[in-house]
Amino acid sequence: MQKIRTLVGLGAVVWLSITYKIATSVGDVADDRLNQSWISVLVLSVTFPVLVGVLVALASPPARRELLRRAASLVALASPPARRELLRRAAKCFGSMVALVAAVSVFPASVLTGFVDGRFATDPVMSVVTYTGIALTFVWVLPFVIWGIGLALVHVFRTADIHETMPPLLAMTVVWEMALIDLFTGAYAGVPAPVRIVFVLGAPVSVTAVGLWELRRLRVRHGLRVQGLLMR
Repeated sequence: MQKIRTLVGLGAVVWLSITYKIATSVGDVADDRLNQSWISVLVLSVTFPVLVGVLVALASPPARRELLRRAASLVALASPPARRELLRRAAKCFGSMVALVAAVSVFPASVLTGFVDGRFATDPVMSVVTYTGIALTFVWVLPFVIWGIGLALVHVFRTADIHETMPPLLAMTVVWEMALIDLFTGAYAGVPAPVRIVFVLGAPVSVTAVGLWELRRLRVRHGLRVQGLLMR
């Protein structure tokens, strides 16, 4: 359902761009989608700790004390097996964020240091190193970034490792934040107001519908509820 929703959304954006000429080429549409996806990743990275804080505040007193105790002590008071498990789970979410941000930073770092311009290619050996690095950047790092952005958004930075209800909760929160950003930044400028409203609200409404359906399936088929995350 997530893939179908994404494909329908992409098709709608391409149609909108062609019909109302808000993009001059397919490449412009792709660049715009990639930029918006990267902004979504950044918003998700900021929203994640905020949402966790809200969930901690809503948790039952025993669960809240346990969560705060673990956070304050960096799980030092937990048993060694539990400590390793908690660190492993946290490392997955944090590691995916760090990997993606680090990969994206390769491009501005290459430009600012002059690596792409061949600044360090002062002899045959460094020339080989430079051009090999440039080739790896475009053959490996660029596809990793594009694919990683998609995976980060679909799997919501592996937050299901914390609790299975976390991904839909985060996805619904982030998509409404993105709708507010589109609203205040004047997205789809030049498009008739009714169509613009449909496109600005289409993403959050559809993602929310899929998220609520996912939460329902988790509750009905697997007995997993948000109350379980909050220990209520």
